[in-house]
Amino acid sequence: MKGRQQDFARGAPAAARQAAILFFCGPDEAGASAAAQKVIDALPDAGERVELSGAELRRDPALLGDEARSASLFGDARHIYVRASGDDAHDALVALIETEAAGAGKAAPIVIVASAATDKSRTAKLLEKRKDALVVMFYPPDLSSVSAAVRAMADAAGLRLGGDLAERIARGAGLDVRLAGSEIDKLALYLDAAPQSPKTATVSDYAEIGAPTEEDGFGPIVNAVMNGDLALLSAELRRMKELGLNPVGLLLALERRTAQLANIAARLGPRGSIDNLGYGEKAQLGIFKKEEPAISHQLGKWQAPAVRGGSERKLDRLIPRLTALHCSLMANSPTAELLLAQDLAQIARFAAKR
Repeated sequence: MKGRQQDFARGAPAAARQAAILFFCGPDEAGASAAAQKVIDALPDAGERVELSGAELRRDPALLGDEARSASLFGDARHIYVRASGDDAHDALVALIETEAAGAGKAAPIVIVASAATDKSRTAKLLEKRKDALVVMFYPPDLSSVSAAVRAMADAAGLRLGGDLAERIARGAGLDVRLAGSEIDKLALYLDAAPQSPKTATVSDYAEIGAPTEEDGFGPIVNAVMNGDLALLSAELRRMKELGLNPVGLLLALERRTAQLANIAARLGPRGSIDNLGYGEKAQLGIFKKEEPAISHQLGKWQAPAVRGGSERKLDRLIPRLTALHCSLMANSPTAELLLAQDLAQIARFAAKR
């Protein structure tokens, strides 16, 4: 089945809760990830979470079926969460479907977030006609849609947003619904709001807890990491500590840039150039004049082979690395800043290698 992006504005629609395989794709990786989490939260018994990367499934297509049909360590339910790029998960899904038809048994729910893939990809075509699967394409968000999502999240948290606060939060989060959700959670906690005891939030309340915007704080650090500029990164990490920048917000900005590079690489192919894109095509890919030199430079770096003479790109290794780092930050919030700084330095050194 095919679903619609707007159906996930307030939660997981019934079709998503009933599907066994969900494939969320498109250029809005943040929106796809947020929708994936809504689906997992809506599962009657989500159980243990098993995370796999697209690179792992590409190397071993049988791994998905093995994990989806294995029992949890404690015998509880489990679900599989896959972060992939393009059609990385295609062969693994083919193997899963074929073994199911051969009587291998029921698999755990599988949620796949695939950056650089579309609803016209091989994986989407494989799943879209199956009654037990759902394919949803997530397009780049605009201010009005993210503001509406912010209002929906605020309603669910027991917050009444005054004035233009929903729009302000959307702008402050760089139109990233995950970061906006984090801001709503902090605001609800700050005001002691709950659905049973709603509170009205003001602009001054948000100013007390609001994270710096990406433009103000995250952009220079992201560019230093992706450019492999170790000297500049050292100064930027000091600035991160001095300003108290949100580690998760910074990581989300880095994930967005990585997803953007993956989308551009998929559009251009191995021999394409950003210079050959028209203005409209650049706008669709989020390439604007101010950032175009940095994006072009970073694309050249991260499209390079990870190992001299090898076929795997640096970008293929970066995506699962960021996924693992994200999980680590969420599980170790007291040391998130230190963990992030260490990993950013390692990623920058990897980018700097010829």
